[in-house]
Amino acid sequence: MPRCCSACLDNEPMNPLPPAAPAMPTGPQRIVCLTEETTEWLYLLGEEARIVGISGYTVRPRRARQEKPKVSAFLDGRIEQIVALEPDLVIGFSDMQAALADKLIRAGLNVFITNQRSVAQIFATMRLVAGLVGAHARAEAWITQCQAEHVRVAAAAAAWPRRPRVYFEEWDEPMISAIQWVSELLAVAGGDDVFPELATQSLGKHRVVADALEPVRRAPDIVIGSWCGKKFRPEKLGAREGWASMPAVMNQRLHEIKSCDILQPGPAALTDGLAQLHSHCAAWAAAQ
Repeated sequence: MPRCCSACLDNEPMNPLPPAAPAMPTGPQRIVCLTEETTEWLYLLGEEARIVGISGYTVRPRRARQEKPKVSAFLDGRIEQIVALEPDLVIGFSDMQAALADKLIRAGLNVFITNQRSVAQIFATMRLVAGLVGAHARAEAWITQCQAEHVRVAAAAAAWPRRPRVYFEEWDEPMISAIQWVSELLAVAGGDDVFPELATQSLGKHRVVADALEPVRRAPDIVIGSWCGKKFRPEKLGAREGWASMPAVMNQRLHEIKSCDILQPGPAALTDGLAQLHSHCAAWAAAQ
């Protein structure tokens, strides 16, 4: 019989809704990471299954080296191998990877290059990458915790009677001083960068300390070396002509922070890099 009123409908049993389909992952599903910080970030977000290739320089997290094929150096990569992985996105960092990005684009791949230089830009880039893979909430939780730790560290350093002056050396021949995010993290850690005017320069060639005696004149209390993957040699630094009178050399406060912990503009620098900077500054402050 044809139905004629709402009462008829009210008496009719309703068919149950079909079960909801499992949520499909959004964003790129096959990602090649040309630098370490994106790999580490995706692992922290629990999105490592999307990664199909990584940089050969990746050391964080350690398991990535066992789980993912290594397909690139920093300035170049195995183009055919990367293409064979059929990535829907390749993520790299900095103007120094422009030539590699060009090759990959010409090979028909989608390439996303970030160029973060400051702490604020690192956080912004992390949010951007998290957005690509639909991990906003997890990213914000991690970032909030990280920023709270920065506040705590800065507050601890604010109690010191004096802050140490610090020369951070990114490379030794030629001498290159701290990039912006390192200089900013050093300030959070309780130290003062002796070359703040160079830290604002984004390119390494513009952060070269041309006068080998200028660091001596700026009298750093601490020297921290992070020679881009090359082992830091404090005895070599201390033996430089005219450096014996530097407070850091006289007091043997010459320290290394490995480049994977401080020179990658991602999670490592914001956590372990900052912690090591603060440890060296705190040890100096405690000895005063």
